[in-house]
Amino acid sequence: MILFPFRYLRWLVSSVRRSLGKPPGYVVFVLEQDLPALPDPPRPLWQRFTSRPRLSIRELGERFDLIANDPRIKGVVLHLRPVGMSMATLQDLRELVGRLRQSGRRVVAWAPFYTTGTYYLACACDEILLMPVGTVQPLGFASTGMFLRDGLARFGIEADFVQISPYKSAVDVLTKSQMSGELREQVTWLLDSQHKELLSAIGKGRVLDEEGAQALVDGSPYGDDAAIENRVVDAVIPEEALAERLAQGTGSPVVIGTWERARTKMRTPAPMLGRGRYVAVLRIEGTIIDGRSGKLPVKPPIEIPLVGDDRAGDLTVVQAARLVASDKRAAAVVLYVNSRGGSATASEAMRQALNAIAARKPLVVAMGPVAGSGGYWVSTPASWIVARPGALTGSIGVLTGKIVTSGMWSKLMFSRETVAFGQHATIESDDRPYSDEERGIVTSEIDRVYKLFLEVVAKARRMSPEEVHPIAAGRVWTGRQAFERKLVDELGGFDAAVRKARTLAGLPDTARVRESRAPKRMIPPPATAGAAGYFGYLLEGAALLSRAPALAVMEYLPGELT
Repeated sequence: MILFPFRYLRWLVSSVRRSLGKPPGYVVFVLEQDLPALPDPPRPLWQRFTSRPRLSIRELGERFDLIANDPRIKGVVLHLRPVGMSMATLQDLRELVGRLRQSGRRVVAWAPFYTTGTYYLACACDEILLMPVGTVQPLGFASTGMFLRDGLARFGIEADFVQISPYKSAVDVLTKSQMSGELREQVTWLLDSQHKELLSAIGKGRVLDEEGAQALVDGSPYGDDAAIENRVVDAVIPEEALAERLAQGTGSPVVIGTWERARTKMRTPAPMLGRGRYVAVLRIEGTIIDGRSGKLPVKPPIEIPLVGDDRAGDLTVVQAARLVASDKRAAAVVLYVNSRGGSATASEAMRQALNAIAARKPLVVAMGPVAGSGGYWVSTPASWIVARPGALTGSIGVLTGKIVTSGMWSKLMFSRETVAFGQHATIESDDRPYSDEERGIVTSEIDRVYKLFLEVVAKARRMSPEEVHPIAAGRVWTGRQAFERKLVDELGGFDAAVRKARTLAGLPDTARVRESRAPKRMIPPPATAGAAGYFGYLLEGAALLSRAPALAVMEYLPGELT
């Protein structure tokens, strides 16, 4: 309150200065890396000097909004590079482009060549431009699975896991020699859904019916001459000729500038008082673990379930949730979930803390590219779930198992001996696979946890467990398929979730959105909270992959386009 007049005066002086300058007619954005939905959390001081923070979808949207509100800027050029992005992320970008076009700004896509992902995005623009000698590469979807069972056996390593159903295929990479029929069926319906999204985008962008869009896809790849002939792109020009192309029909030269140059000449909105009710944002990103959130410094060369992802720890998320629950100015909460799941105990701990929020204020979930298994479990306290059509969700199911390494030690001529007391003290030992008796115990445990999972989902979605089971048992769905099966309430992105949260809380459209993080000091459970719960005590101390009584982790399925 004391500093606000000075902030306002500074903004006023800055606005006058910016009004005297002239921003470029078009602003160019080079998209050369995957964009997270939300800005990256603050990094340790020593990391801030070694790498630049990534541009997020939310930050790009704010930049587009400033451009839309400045009539001196005529449009945007998207310089597209082939980078792996999920279908959901591309749909976020397409929405930003559509919103900018609705404001009257022209959006042009230019690329040295187009891949399926960049062409899908480009179809949302006013024009698609291609560099000479460039190509539109083969369009479509394909997914390749890797199965390591036979290779691991050569090193004396065996994966022994119990799955609730063959559709719960998160560990097939370790336990199978080839793709199972159930996994092939699942990948097929996912790719089919994504392919329909692609055809719809091409049809709208190139003004084609479904047959025409399919013919365009099947006719790829295209060289630059064939791309023009078949109306796959609008023009073939070098980047140096972009300004001349954009100036056609205007009668005046066009200047293309970077965002860094443009922002120094653009008017910014007036500052607002940092008080009043707001929408709080929580995030659950990465593998759900028992412990604290964090990032691994190095990722493994191949994708293995639960290995190499960022970590969302229950100790961190629960504390952040308790802080938001007790904050009276946080009138509503948007929970952003981008996780394949992980530990069942950590997922349940998070769910209980989120339930405490939902009992006091509206809670809305915005699903990221992936929100499955434990990622769906933590979404169940929400009164409203929003997902992109291309997001991956579901995978309602559990599994457990261990990695057996006795053969490896034998090959290395290492001798291991165990002394144990207790009939089942070595049930999770990596010396041997489960015995028949132990497998029965583990299977019973998995069945019991799965039953709890079904009950949680059924209660949240106002269905019976019998109605949930046919769409559960580990099956994965796209956001659109999940919407059709009542697992999702709305198709949209983070902004749609914020709008819904404001509506449920009775907040104006201008209400602030602020991310909340875990406090530095521990917040104990509220006095009115119930016990930790049967599920938490049942699975206390669950570990990842090995010695894990129950994992709610989703399969590694097709999720990125380049």
